[in-house]
Amino acid sequence: MSTPPRALRLSAKAPSADALNPDLVDMARPEIPAGCAIVEVLAAAINPSDVKAALGLMPYAIWPRTPGRDYAGRVVAGPSEWMGRAVWGTGGDLGITRDGTHARYLVLPVAALVPKPERIAMASAATVGVPFVTAYEGLRRADLAGPGQTVLVLGSNGKVGQAAVQLATRARARVIGVERGATRYTGHASAQVEVIDGTRDDIAQAVLSMTDGRGVDVAYNTVGSPYFAAALASLKVGGTQILISTPERNVPFDIMAFYRRDLRMLGVDSLKLTASQCADVFRTLLPGFEDGSLQGFDVNDGSVLPLDRARQAYLKVLEGSMERLVLAP
Repeated sequence: MSTPPRALRLSAKAPSADALNPDLVDMARPEIPAGCAIVEVLAAAINPSDVKAALGLMPYAIWPRTPGRDYAGRVVAGPSEWMGRAVWGTGGDLGITRDGTHARYLVLPVAALVPKPERIAMASAATVGVPFVTAYEGLRRADLAGPGQTVLVLGSNGKVGQAAVQLATRARARVIGVERGATRYTGHASAQVEVIDGTRDDIAQAVLSMTDGRGVDVAYNTVGSPYFAAALASLKVGGTQILISTPERNVPFDIMAFYRRDLRMLGVDSLKLTASQCADVFRTLLPGFEDGSLQGFDVNDGSVLPLDRARQAYLKVLEGSMERLVLAP
């Protein structure tokens, strides 16, 4: 007897991590609203933002809802030209203001459908969304051009960090990574990546030494407050620091030094981008994934879990697991 289609369901935010236990409910295949399609979800990554949303840390979340932003699957209802096709994507609205991907079925606008390259496995494809959209938006807004530029990626072995490294090296920029307790980059790149141990006290001095005193064009700070001062001090005149997250909200800030060096800071919140807007980013990046210059993240077979193990997986992500944990609805 086959298992009925199921979905995770959160009726309200969890008051604590110990109380985080999404319901597993049966679901019927939804009706198709006008202009939409139905995707059967074959793989859905668990991002830190999914778990934070379940804990009520995303102010625009609507309850009750099904969590999950990233996915890979196949179209089972919708326009004839899309029927049966493998698709992938993400959305800042998914799992936040509309039901998300941690379910057997997902309703999407047709404008959000993007074909998945055959060369990328479903589980790996399901991990691409949030990291690559976040990395791309930051580098786009920071005016990444490529040759002649240097990009500093703080937290280079994390998911967004690796995506930023891939995009910057593909554009032929020089990339320097910063990783706590490590001096080696562990992900895919189109060129060599030099790595500074993030535990040292002289990160900015090391960066300036590596750039003959000029500094970097872009500092992509995926960690936030711990590296904030070092990132600013590593910038060249006119450089940009990108921020996407932080453990501490407030840091000391020298306004005079900031404006005298013509610096910029960019905040990137991919939750502001709908599934259709994220699809535009995927279409831009699609040639890179098709030719192999961009790659999804490796996912171990043991990291692909059924929905009934979602609670354990959520808690592992909350604890900072470096595994790419993926649900298989």
